[in-house]
Amino acid sequence: MRSLTQSVLRWPQPEPVLQEVRAWADEQRRLRPSLRRVGLFGSYGRGTASVGSDLDLLLIDEAADGPQHQRLCSWPLERLPLSCDALVLTPAELEQLFGGSSRMAQELKTDLLWLN
Repeated sequence: MRSLTQSVLRWPQPEPVLQEVRAWADEQRRLRPSLRRVGLFGSYGRGTASVGSDLDLLLIDEAADGPQHQRLCSWPLERLPLSCDALVLTPAELEQLFGGSSRMAQELKTDLLWLN
C-alpha cells in the first residue's frame, strides 16, 4: 500500500498463503490427472516463512517429460500468491533423488510439507 508521503509494505501471513497454495494445488489436481502430489519445501515447508520468503514448490507429475524449464512452462505458477521456485519431477525421479545423499535430497527429506 502506498501513499504520497510514505510507503507501507505488507507481507502476507504464512497461513493465508498456505491456504491459497492448497487451493491452487487442488485445482491443478482436478485439471491434471497425472499430478500425484504437491509439496512445499524451504521456509514454508519448515514453517519458518517470514517477510520476503518465496514459495519452493515440488510437483510430482507422472507425465513430466523434458528439461525442467519446459516442464515448468505448462504450470500456471503466476497464479500462486507469491513468487515461486518450482521443481517438477516424476515419481521415479523423486524416488531416485531420495535414494541419494545430495544436499537437495537432504533438504527435501527434512523440510518437505506435502499438501495432499
